[in-house]
Amino acid sequence: MPLLRPAAAPPVSLQLAKNLARTLRRGHPWVFADALRELPPAPVGSPALLLDLRGAELARGIYDAQNTLAFRVCSIVPGVALDEGWARRRLEKALAIRQSLLGWETTGFRLFNGEGDGVPGLVCDVYAGTAVLRMDGLGPEAFWDTAGVADWVAGALGVTTVWERKRRGSGGESHVLIGTPPEAPVAFTENGVRFTADVVQGQKTGFFLDQRENRERVRSLAMGRRVLNLFGYTGGFSIYAGLGGAAQVTTVDVSKAAIEAAGLHWKMNGLPRAGHEGVEADAFEFLEQAVREGRTWELVVSDPPSFAPNKESVPAARRGYRRLLTACANVTAPDGLLCACSCSSHVDLPMFLDLCEQAAENVGRRAAILEMRGQPFDHPTPLAMPEFRYLKFVLLRIE
Repeated sequence: MPLLRPAAAPPVSLQLAKNLARTLRRGHPWVFADALRELPPAPVGSPALLLDLRGAELARGIYDAQNTLAFRVCSIVPGVALDEGWARRRLEKALAIRQSLLGWETTGFRLFNGEGDGVPGLVCDVYAGTAVLRMDGLGPEAFWDTAGVADWVAGALGVTTVWERKRRGSGGESHVLIGTPPEAPVAFTENGVRFTADVVQGQKTGFFLDQRENRERVRSLAMGRRVLNLFGYTGGFSIYAGLGGAAQVTTVDVSKAAIEAAGLHWKMNGLPRAGHEGVEADAFEFLEQAVREGRTWELVVSDPPSFAPNKESVPAARRGYRRLLTACANVTAPDGLLCACSCSSHVDLPMFLDLCEQAAENVGRRAAILEMRGQPFDHPTPLAMPEFRYLKFVLLRIE
């Protein structure tokens, strides 16, 4: 089956209005509408040829005149056609990277990470025998043939189910591409730890695969410590902490279903029931009460959802992070550890570190950075695209 939808016409010719040639040659994969001389009419997702200021070929990619992100780079090699051969080579290369670096104890991973793997807008997460496809935008939806990609994934990995997860507001409904619709959360392993992912109703594609190696780091830190996991979802950090020998683990999430899943995952991994407390509560309200009661934990993990979905929301996000991190520092025991996370791409690392510093100052305590981490290898990012490195994981010691 084809991996790409057939083009209705020859590639559209686009020309830069800004001198971005060096940026694109260094690997940045996006061109916004205001950087183009004009936006010729063409179907969404049309293949396009990008010319530099002098009219020489610079890149080939995906065109969407209706989006501020008008052009996504597929190749900067002159003359390379965006055909089935090109698409298969990109998918095979992405798979080879995972096969060379994944251990046998991990069956939950990201197979395609869009621009990071040179397959713009195409995301695929794998949970053992189930794969989840997700397209980032209308352009990629019209460019990639999801049925063909699903067939390729099934053949390459032997998965029996491929589910397409539609974006909110895309106008389409999620549906099965291969196999039967998943009727229950899908079981998989991560570093030998057992989990399930609700690929139909769960957040993202069912699980937060990007925190895999950071969860492993928490396991190494947990021995003998009382651990608080905020915005815990289905208990990822909590289970690792329990397996790492935590004295006691508390998981807080506003979703009852998530807390129930965290309890199930705790049980699935053979951990003692008395060692885990699941709390269905708003994390901010929980922290406020904990501060009033003088409760503290030796290891605190804060992994909230994105506070800044766009640039306009950054000021509100700063206030939200400052409030959250201040409360987290307040409930971290003396000389305890705080794992402060952010998945907001519009809040960069220097800004986030500044917010961590302000939080420590707000509670009159000193903090030291022990480690900074980000996304794992199966979430690659173009070196020239720092905004794609959205995940921040800062390990702090709070005196």
